[in-house]
Amino acid sequence: MTRSMTGFGRAQQTVDGRDITVEIKSVNHRYFEFSARVPRAYGYLEDKLKSYLQSSISRGKVEVGVTMVTVEGTGADVEINQALAQGYIDALRQLGQATGLKDDLTLTSISRFSDIFAVHKTSEDEDAVWEAVRQVVDQAVAKFVAMRQTEGARLKADVEGRLDTIEAYVGQVEQLAPQTVENYRKRLYDKMAEVLADSRVDEQRILTEAAIFAERIAVDEETVRLRSHLAQFRGILQQSEPVGRKLDFLVQEINRETNTIGSKAQDLQVAKIVVEIKAEIEKIREQIQNLE
Repeated sequence: MTRSMTGFGRAQQTVDGRDITVEIKSVNHRYFEFSARVPRAYGYLEDKLKSYLQSSISRGKVEVGVTMVTVEGTGADVEINQALAQGYIDALRQLGQATGLKDDLTLTSISRFSDIFAVHKTSEDEDAVWEAVRQVVDQAVAKFVAMRQTEGARLKADVEGRLDTIEAYVGQVEQLAPQTVENYRKRLYDKMAEVLADSRVDEQRILTEAAIFAERIAVDEETVRLRSHLAQFRGILQQSEPVGRKLDFLVQEINRETNTIGSKAQDLQVAKIVVEIKAEIEKIREQIQNLE
């Protein structure tokens, strides 16, 4: 299916105690260009994301953003310094005895001494983290690709309509071509007859010269090749693989044949048609620059 290079996809899910959000967006680019924003502690994810996304995206400037928040109560170990805690308890009781104050020590009151607790972040398995992130990436990619396909279908429909328009113009050129050659032959005959008015006109020579020059201005081969290119263009649009580069090359060939027709044809009507064809070609070129 034809896909645009413009797309966006976002997904959010809690996996293995991590609240993970992934955003993927892309714009036009001749090749695959990748950049990522990931939490500093998870920098190793960048290369994994790039390799993974290249299997789904062949062209475009792709930006990926990943955020991860550890769900409360996970991802850390709490260590208690029991000796220090006991020291606080003993000191407080000694103070109570010295001052005559009531001993009302509780667990809650002791917990206010924060230095008796040490919080250590749990070491994480990189493969496990990537597997969690990958699940969310898959959801974001699905939305991203769906948007690219929707936009690609719109571009494809527009291009196919313009191909029909060009083909209709080619038909007009083919209809005008025989008369163009005949008009040219007549103009040449009349001109030579005028120049040789005082001499005997060698009609056969004029006809021969006219035939030679008529061959030079005939556009039959160009229109045949042009129709072939248009048919090939339609065929490529139906392919499921990325088609942008193929179409970029083919549109150059279509433009080349059109230019040749314009330079060979000695007819004002044909010249006007060529201008219209080239206008359609430029619009097609703009559209296929957005295709993957």
